[in-house]
Amino acid sequence: MNQTRILALVGSLRAASINRRLAEAAVQTAPEGVEVTIYEGLADIPFYNEDIDVPGAVPAAAQRLRDAVAEADGVLLVTPEYNGTLSAVLKNAIDWASRPYGVGALEDKAVAIVSASISPNAAQWAHGDAVKAVGVAGGKVVEAAHAHFGAIGERFGAAHPREDAEALTQLGATVHELVEAARGQLVSA
Repeated sequence: MNQTRILALVGSLRAASINRRLAEAAVQTAPEGVEVTIYEGLADIPFYNEDIDVPGAVPAAAQRLRDAVAEADGVLLVTPEYNGTLSAVLKNAIDWASRPYGVGALEDKAVAIVSASISPNAAQWAHGDAVKAVGVAGGKVVEAAHAHFGAIGERFGAAHPREDAEALTQLGATVHELVEAARGQLVSA
């Protein structure tokens, strides 16, 4: 079987973000035959605006994202919770990847969501909003692939998530479920 490609989009731009570290740990859990890549460049993408989403003139940073999502077999969203919802950077990425409507790069793409926050809530509100946005955008949310991490400041403040066996197990299960869904879509396509 060909290499299965998973693209991770991290909703926090901070270099030392625990959400980014969770994505790094997810990369580590990829089994043989699976490549998980963290997308770099979300900070460079302008806010979605139909006036600049014009064939032949789409901003280069937005087009790179669309191309990366289109080339991936599945997408892993890692979302923090900002003011009770997903971050603007992640919502913007979903918006760009959803267009053109009905044929965007996210259309029928398997998507898993990992949510994490400093509260015990584990970013459940951000998770719910991400599920809704991805579904409306045409992505196929893989419910079995979700993972939630709460109190991440305490849990991962002194150690990287890759040093936490339980976190690696959860992330590995998430990647596994996402890969199975993505492969299932490839077979049925």
